[in-house]
Amino acid sequence: MSFDLPPLLVEEAARAALAEDLGRAGDVTTQATIPENAAAAAVIAARESGVVAGLALARDAFRLTDARILFEARVSDGARVEAGATIATISGPARSILSAERVALNFLGRLSGVATLTARYAQAIAHTRARICDTRKTTPLLRAFEKYAVRCGGGVNHRFGLDDAVLIKDNHIAVAGGVAQALRAAKAHVGHLVKIEIEVDTLDQLRQVLDEGADAVLLDNMALDDLRRAVAMVGGRMICEASGGVTLDTVAGVAETGVDLISVGALTHSAPALDLALDIEIGR
Repeated sequence: MSFDLPPLLVEEAARAALAEDLGRAGDVTTQATIPENAAAAAVIAARESGVVAGLALARDAFRLTDARILFEARVSDGARVEAGATIATISGPARSILSAERVALNFLGRLSGVATLTARYAQAIAHTRARICDTRKTTPLLRAFEKYAVRCGGGVNHRFGLDDAVLIKDNHIAVAGGVAQALRAAKAHVGHLVKIEIEVDTLDQLRQVLDEGADAVLLDNMALDDLRRAVAMVGGRMICEASGGVTLDTVAGVAETGVDLISVGALTHSAPALDLALDIEIGR
C-alpha cells in the first residue's frame, strides 16, 4: 500500500519548523565550527525496530535548508524496519545537513513512533474484524501528519476536525436534553451527506439511539459483556465503535466483542518517538 501527503502541506510544515529552529541568526554552532566548504555524507539509521512514517517531511527539511543536499530514502513510509536499518542517505554541504538534522529527525521520529504504536495495536486485533482508529487528541497543527502516520501503521482515521462529521458526546446530550433530542436536532441541521455518530455509555441510551437512528454509535467505557450485548442489539444497523481507556493489554478483548472500530487516543497523544539517529562523516 502506498501512502502520500500533499506536497504543499509538507513544505509548509517543514518551512515553519526550520524557521522555528534556525531563528534570526541561523545555526551559530555549525557556523562557528564547520568550514563553509566542508562536504558530508550521512545516514539516518533506526536504533530500534518500528514502522517508518514522515519521510517527505524529513526530505523537505533538508531540501528547504539547501537545495544542494541529496536525500535518498532507502525504505517507504509504512515499512517495518529493524534496529540498525538505514532509512535514508544524505549527502551535500556539511553545514546545511547539520542545520536541518534536528527538524528532519523530529518529524521522522515522531511520526514513526505513532505508526509503530498503531501497528502494535493493529497486530493485537488482527484475528478479529475490528479496526483501530485515531481521535482528535493530536498535537496542534500536526493533526494531518499524525493521522497519516496512523494509516502508515495499519490504522484508520476518525474525523479530522469538528467540521467533517457530527459526533454527539455526553456534554452535547446533557445540554440538548437527551439522546433523542440531540439526534433530532442534528438531523435537522446537517445535510444528507454528513454522517452522525452519538456516544452512549449505557444500554438504555443505546435503545434510544436505535429508535431514532444514526450512522454510528460510540460505546464509551463499557464493560466487555455490555459491549457484546450492544453489538447484538445493533445487529449491523449502524457502525459500532468502542472507546475509553483501551490499552494494548485490553484491546484484543474489546475487539473480540464484535465491534467494528476501536478508537485509541494514545496512538497520537502518548506514542513515544521512534529512536532514530543521523550518523555523519565529514569530508573535505
